[in-house]
Amino acid sequence: MDALDGLVSTTHQQLVKVRHLVKHFPVEGSDDVVRAVDDVSFEILRGETLGLVGESGCGKSTVGRCLLRLIEPTAGQIDFDGRNVRSLNRSDLRELRREMQIVFQDPYASLNPRMRVGDIVGEPLVIHKIGTKKERGERVGELLRRVGLDPDYRRRYPHEFSGGQRQRIGVARTLALNPKLVVADEPVSALDVSVQAQVVNLLQDLQQEFGLTYLFISHGLAVVEHISTRVAVMYLGRIVEIAGAADLYLRPLHPYTQALLSAIPVPDPKRKRERIVLQGDVPTPINPPSGCRFRTRCPIAIDECARIDPELRELSAGHRVACIRVPGWNEAPKAE
Repeated sequence: MDALDGLVSTTHQQLVKVRHLVKHFPVEGSDDVVRAVDDVSFEILRGETLGLVGESGCGKSTVGRCLLRLIEPTAGQIDFDGRNVRSLNRSDLRELRREMQIVFQDPYASLNPRMRVGDIVGEPLVIHKIGTKKERGERVGELLRRVGLDPDYRRRYPHEFSGGQRQRIGVARTLALNPKLVVADEPVSALDVSVQAQVVNLLQDLQQEFGLTYLFISHGLAVVEHISTRVAVMYLGRIVEIAGAADLYLRPLHPYTQALLSAIPVPDPKRKRERIVLQGDVPTPINPPSGCRFRTRCPIAIDECARIDPELRELSAGHRVACIRVPGWNEAPKAE
């Protein structure tokens, strides 16, 4: 059993608890809505990294932004460190955001091109009125040094840096307020493979040094395996499987997870992995299929899959799956 499995039910170990999160976007000129996130529940334990994976458009980034209330959820409950995030007013939410930060996907678009790097990294300190001008300057230099950049770079502008350096600047800005939770929204997807490894290793080092908790959003399954403590798999607005990283990659139960993992390249020409090729396109989130949302592309779907909307059920310690075709699912207890 993974050492964290027994902690999931221990309330004081949960930094984040999300229950039945929903986010629908209205379609202009129509009564329809895009069901970007549709009844998602999970928890994040203190000091761990929860990887959130799935195809583009499955709702991963929307979950992260709802968590921070960068966009307002349609329904559901979000608890952070014992506080109900959705009930906070603007003033209280501003204070809470000192403890919840985000690393954006595009390291260039997330940095103001008209601001020098020192001002970008120090801006959170100015907004929250932390320290004197001299103290903020010292803090900026310390942060730049910690992410592997020369403190003298503070006088430069974002366009003078490479993609990996810009992402390091974004990480430095994120750390300025000593947050407890960092939502890393595909932080390496826009970088070269060699630079990806550097940024991921940096994130891991910073987690050890500062005791950070990560929600790591990505469609790069190999990266997620490397950095995550647990992994949640999303498909069309729903979490279909969640487990410890080692358990999920060794023993995936949901057919969608199995198909995703079969696509990971094996760095050994003598080894061959059976590739599961999914048929058809991802259905529209405006009008998702009845029953199981994956059934229209599932290689093992049966007639019942169109009638039963499977909820997450725990089949073994810390391993939950939403699929009626998985042996033991019908007998397993429903997840909280």
